[in-house]
Amino acid sequence: MAKIRKNSHKVLYRKYSSNIKYIMMVLSVLIITTFLPKQPRFRYEFEKGTIWRNKDLVSPFSFAILKTNPQVDTDKKDAMDNVLPIYKLNKDLFNVVEDAFSNEFDVKWRSNAFPETESHVYKQAALKLLKSIYDKGIVAINNKHVKGSSGHYDFSLLRNNISKTVSTHDVFTVQSALEYFKENFTSVNLKMKEAVVNLAEDHLQPNIIFDEKMTSVVQASMVSSLSTTRGMVQKGELIIAKDNVVDDEIYQKLLSFKEAYEAQTKTIGDRRVVYYGQILLVGFIVSLLMVFLKLFRKDIFADNRQLSLILLVITIMLLALTWAIKLDLPSLYYIPYCIVPIIIRILFDTRLALYLHLLVVLISGFFVPNSFEFVFYQVTAGMVAIYSIRNLIKREQLLLSALFILSAYFISFVGISLLREGSFSQIEWINFVPFIVSVMLSLLAYPLIYAFEKMFGITSDVALIELTNTNNKLLRELAFKAPGTFQHSLQVANLAEAAIFKIGGNSLLVRAGALYHDIGKIENPQYFIENQNTAQSPHDKLPYEQSAQIIIKHVHKGIEITRRYQLPESVIDFIRTHHGNTRVDYFYQSFLKNSPEKFVDENIFRYPGPIPFSKETGVLMLADSVEAASRSLKNPDAQSINDLVERIINYKLEQNQLDNCDITFKDIETIKLIFKTMLMSIYHVRIDYQQTV
Repeated sequence: MAKIRKNSHKVLYRKYSSNIKYIMMVLSVLIITTFLPKQPRFRYEFEKGTIWRNKDLVSPFSFAILKTNPQVDTDKKDAMDNVLPIYKLNKDLFNVVEDAFSNEFDVKWRSNAFPETESHVYKQAALKLLKSIYDKGIVAINNKHVKGSSGHYDFSLLRNNISKTVSTHDVFTVQSALEYFKENFTSVNLKMKEAVVNLAEDHLQPNIIFDEKMTSVVQASMVSSLSTTRGMVQKGELIIAKDNVVDDEIYQKLLSFKEAYEAQTKTIGDRRVVYYGQILLVGFIVSLLMVFLKLFRKDIFADNRQLSLILLVITIMLLALTWAIKLDLPSLYYIPYCIVPIIIRILFDTRLALYLHLLVVLISGFFVPNSFEFVFYQVTAGMVAIYSIRNLIKREQLLLSALFILSAYFISFVGISLLREGSFSQIEWINFVPFIVSVMLSLLAYPLIYAFEKMFGITSDVALIELTNTNNKLLRELAFKAPGTFQHSLQVANLAEAAIFKIGGNSLLVRAGALYHDIGKIENPQYFIENQNTAQSPHDKLPYEQSAQIIIKHVHKGIEITRRYQLPESVIDFIRTHHGNTRVDYFYQSFLKNSPEKFVDENIFRYPGPIPFSKETGVLMLADSVEAASRSLKNPDAQSINDLVERIINYKLEQNQLDNCDITFKDIETIKLIFKTMLMSIYHVRIDYQQTV
């Protein structure tokens, strides 16, 4: 499946291919282990409500018991509630009000034609009342501070940098200040009193203002001073005995012990020893991968570009884990681990996808909390991801896969939560949000697949579907210039696809290979019998050797054309191998018959090869030969088709053309049956029981 374009291999890849594999492997291990956390790992795994199966756990040092998150949240809320809102008194405001009131008083007094002799007395009386009001203070009521139905609340009043607890009941509001002024300002002239009261109303404004910034600072200081612990576990004290249940209290002690242990090992642990351990484990896991590829996927192991893609995926995922740990993300489940099996399944196969996903999850398990729970989540979700994408041939498949993965996470989340809490009401649904984000991020697999195809020369099913579209430029050119070859290619594609689907193989790949296997005939279509419309053949005027070379040349031309159009190497392989190293027997026998006295170089009449090396290329060779030969049948019937298929396939076996293919004798019989059935259908042959009707 590797897509290796012409001259695209680096010299280093060709010359030192065996060494490059191990250099990439070592480099991958070093990169991964360089960035992984270096503190020693806590040895115990525990869950609330489970039985403690380890030996009695005695504290090797004293440590504080951490409060639970709900307890910390409650303490924070209580602390916030206990901090009174802070208000500041603006003592300079009255000076501004006094000047404005005096000026407007004089204007209003004259405009109402009140006696000038009384102006000063009433002005001073009004200013005295206003001063007493502003000295006591006018507060702006903030509804968010109101508690209860009284409408009043306590607050801290900051006056001359001295804080004093005051109630809104003890100071004025704008409304109560106005009422106070009305009651205490006296005048026998009602019109005069009304005018002064209205003027005072215009100059009543709050001088006790809420200081939100100062309040937030005090609240933050109060919260930061809260203790996050409650009690101590002394050195030598039993934390939990073997076979005891991990209840809420013990769970919190174990959690506190783990944090204290990890905090201590950050300072006293030998980072070099931890690093050596990481190299040992990661190196062992990557070595297992290499052994797996060498034993079961020799094609990938032999291709450094595909191997580098696999190592790159592993490295990127583990670096993403390291990044998440260093950023202290609230949950490591935000990381889209299922993107690995999706990408590997689409670009390679199911077995490799599952194996690689298991390796990534196993390595990650050493660095995440509750590793068994983590492994269970990721392995089950990864399996569902692989099962849900057998072939990515439609865009909606990726969305459906995301939905299935989310369902798998949800089932696991609910099940584990019930085991831990024992009640639906205690499930913290907010903890499921990271899984939703992870599934959404897994949709990035689609653009990544395209990027990896281009970078590493991998041919996915999506690319093959695009290639098999008969409206693409190259196939349209074939249909226009060599219509007979085009129709032949379609029939070969149908035969080969049906056969490979039955015996097992990549049906999309074999269809793409069949459609392009004779693309080289575009150059000289009239020299091939399926494109000849007259009884006169161009070969009649040529020597047999030259005719044979023209026929053989369509293989070289096909490779040249498809490379120019940048088709995948996996498709070009079908062009190379569809004739194997067989002879062009018609011209060879004609040469022997007509020139018996001449020496014949058989290589002139023989295709260059190589012979087919996979199920797909082998099936295509058989389908191509059988379909081409079937066109020579003058009166096709069941017997003639049966004899033709048997003769053609047996001849290929005798010529050792299928020696390198992973095709069994049982597969050969299945292929024969499919070819016979389909050819009879193509030529509308009635089988015996139909002929008697």
